[in-house]
Amino acid sequence: MDVDIRKVSVNIDTVYHEHGPVQDPALRIGAAYAVVTNPFAGKYVEDLMPFMDALKPLGKRLATELSDALGGPDAVEAYGKGAIVGVEGELEHGAIWHVAGGWSMREVVGGKAIVPAAKTVAYTGYRLPIPLFHKEAAYVRGHFGSMEVGAIDAPKPREVLYGLVMATGGRIHERLGGLRPEDISEHDGQR
Repeated sequence: MDVDIRKVSVNIDTVYHEHGPVQDPALRIGAAYAVVTNPFAGKYVEDLMPFMDALKPLGKRLATELSDALGGPDAVEAYGKGAIVGVEGELEHGAIWHVAGGWSMREVVGGKAIVPAAKTVAYTGYRLPIPLFHKEAAYVRGHFGSMEVGAIDAPKPREVLYGLVMATGGRIHERLGGLRPEDISEHDGQR
């Protein structure tokens, strides 16, 4: 299957503080998304797997562009994925991104932890908060966060916006305990 890409975006936020001391280095949080035509809009199709496979190169492209914008794969500590399906599609069309986006991102930046996800069917202009987890251990509480992804002109009713988010660290001024990045063990990745 072909993937008809209407547009791609990469956005980076740099956060210096949250009303406390300036953090050095600053936290960098980024999102990359692509808006594509939904080949299943308006109809039920049983086999979605060919489109999932067709989206894998797009997942790798977005992951590479985003990690490069953040300083390279080694700079990335947290990640997440999400999809906004236009109103003529169904939630399963967003779930296609679990493998196409998630596995592609892990291939680019590494990581043992599950890639958290969010997906919805929504109107044009909707903004989706995508969760972030530490890429090596899902229970690193200080890396729980999110970044909003969306576009004023997308997704149109017959489109899907597929997004990835990454961060160079945990929340600014995190101080609520839990597993620390320096204490991650071999078996913490999937907990």
